[in-house]
Amino acid sequence: MARFLVTGGAGYVGSHVVLALLDDGHDVVVFDSLRTGHRSAVPEAATFIHGDLADLECLNRVLADGPWDGVLHFAALSLVGESMQDPMLYMSANAGIGFGLIDACVRHGIKRFVFSSTAALFGSAGDEPISEDTPVDPGSPYGESKYMVERALYWADRIHGLKSACLRYFNAAGADPAGRAGEDHRPETHLIPLVIDAALGRRPALTLFGQDYPTADGTCVRDYVHVTDLARAHLAVLPLLNEKSVTFNVGTGRGNSNREIIESVARVTGLDVPWQAGDRRPGDPPCLVASPKRLMAATGWAPEFTDIDRIVETAFAWRKDHPQGYAD
Repeated sequence: MARFLVTGGAGYVGSHVVLALLDDGHDVVVFDSLRTGHRSAVPEAATFIHGDLADLECLNRVLADGPWDGVLHFAALSLVGESMQDPMLYMSANAGIGFGLIDACVRHGIKRFVFSSTAALFGSAGDEPISEDTPVDPGSPYGESKYMVERALYWADRIHGLKSACLRYFNAAGADPAGRAGEDHRPETHLIPLVIDAALGRRPALTLFGQDYPTADGTCVRDYVHVTDLARAHLAVLPLLNEKSVTFNVGTGRGNSNREIIESVARVTGLDVPWQAGDRRPGDPPCLVASPKRLMAATGWAPEFTDIDRIVETAFAWRKDHPQGYAD
């Protein structure tokens, strides 16, 4: 059994990774400010510490209570549109606080660090699957802030020997198949829960941002990776960090357009989805699809949920059972 610190472990992806670590028999400590996370998303089997990464005194007390077998870092702001309106907020909240965490890990002798990065590093990658060799060209301050943390981790390894895994997620989606965790952002900005809520009549008609992208149906195409598959990827990379740092794209290798998501929700729920066309949203590339081949070859990881309807089924089941999200 190993012991891990998970920052942002009360959030969407972080809480699912906490479940995966616990299922694997590990000891987990969640450090979260609850700014965007939910206390009830943290399983009882995990230890919870309410704290802010900007509070370095608190952070250092936590890290001093070792030993730690690794730190997994999820705490961040993550709204592309908001970052386009307030870029310095994202630079300070994501990059600046990330630098402080990395520095603290180095000083406390942490040897392994897993970072929640993003496909938003690739601003205009075209319609081919994106490999790790695709040039980084962030289309938003959000993507830029994540890349700055990746660069800090590069230097932390080169100078101090902190081994890290930068996992560049594509679109995390779905919910724990056993119903233990789900997606509850406030405000909600992810497409699948928004479409589900529109179908259930819990929100007004959905607005699709942009109908004139250079894609098959004119709407944005994204690679939707199930959050449980994403969580398994974090566990899969940990053994590699005993020897070297790694960077991987995490996705399924296939994309679905915004309209295809609407069609999938309609199939799964049997409900009509009211929607309307809207203008493009600043910072949104037409197509982001991962090539996960390098991760698969290095770890043996492979996505279990490769059909969009299966992903939507888990999201719908949790959303239906939790109409108020974690407030239920």
